[in-house]
Amino acid sequence: MHGEPGMAKSARRSRHGRPRTWEVLVPSTPEWSAARRVPAEGSFALRVNGRPCTVTCRGDAPLLYALRNDLGLLGSRFGCGLGQCGACMVLLDGRPTPSCDLPVRAIEGHEVVTIEGLSEDPLMRALQEAFIGRQAAQCGYCMSGILVSACALLRRDTLPHRAAIADALDRNLCRCGSHGRVLRAVEDAARTVRAQRSGDQPPPAEDHARERAR
Repeated sequence: MHGEPGMAKSARRSRHGRPRTWEVLVPSTPEWSAARRVPAEGSFALRVNGRPCTVTCRGDAPLLYALRNDLGLLGSRFGCGLGQCGACMVLLDGRPTPSCDLPVRAIEGHEVVTIEGLSEDPLMRALQEAFIGRQAAQCGYCMSGILVSACALLRRDTLPHRAAIADALDRNLCRCGSHGRVLRAVEDAARTVRAQRSGDQPPPAEDHARERAR
């Protein structure tokens, strides 16, 4: 008598001398098991902050994990794991993109820029100074993602409406509730950038609305 796959027979004699057999379960991994579907690790060639690099991980591993655990870039934070809070925001080919739900295998051939890669960008410097001046950061956990999104906005438009700023930061949550200060800080940074490019002094904060209305 043959057992089913994953089963084994064992036998010994009973006290009456007659052999008896029973089937013993042997752990096996059926074809439909999730364990068989776990992708193997591989090497992925990435370009992060202008430099080529290689990470070895599962292809479905989130980009955020590779940035923090393999490349030591800790500026991007884990917030929700669902791409909904913006704490992990990076620039993917220049567009703000959550990195916590973006698989590594999907970004080969693309350019990734983290908050560390923007440290020498004049736009980022203006934003940092404005955020400090407005005391926009409270706990600071979400700030790197907000600054990445704001920097992407100022690359497109250095004279944004308040509504455009709010829309650009719509995917960034601040659990401390400092959204008003954040919006004003981005406006301040935009004024500073325009003044630097024109060689003028930044206008007072209250002039932003009038300047935008021209």
